[in-house]
Amino acid sequence: QVQLEQSGGGLVQAGGSLRLACAASGRTFSYYAMGWFRQAPGKDREIVAAISIYGGSTYYADSVKGRFIISRDNAKNTVYLQMNSLKSEDTAVYYCAADRQWTGNLKVRASAYDYWGQGTQVTVSS
Repeated sequence: QVQLEQSGGGLVQAGGSLRLACAASGRTFSYYAMGWFRQAPGKDREIVAAISIYGGSTYYADSVKGRFIISRDNAKNTVYLQMNSLKSEDTAVYYCAADRQWTGNLKVRASAYDYWGQGTQVTVSS
C-alpha cells in the first residue's frame, strides 16, 4: 500500500502559476502510474493529467493542454503538477492518485486509481 501526501496549492490570480507536489511513501513508487484529478463544487471528479511509471508517456485533459505539465521524480517518490496561465475555471480541489496496475496505457477514469492524496484547494481569482 502507498500513502500520498500532497503539498502546494492556494490562492492565485488569473494568469499566475502554482505547483502541486505529491509525495508517496514506500519503495514501489516507480511501479505506479500517477494521475492528477480535480473536483469543482457540484461537479464530478475529472482527470487533469497522468504520467506513466517512468515518465515516458503523459496525458492531459484538453482543458489544460499547453498550460499544465505533469512530471515525476522516482528518486524522490514525488509527482508534480506545474500549472501555468491559470484561469478561474481551474478552481477546484486537486487530488493526486496512484494506479498500481500499470498495463502500458494511461487511465483517465478516477475509478481506475487505487490510492489517493488528501486533496488540496486551488483557487484562481479573476
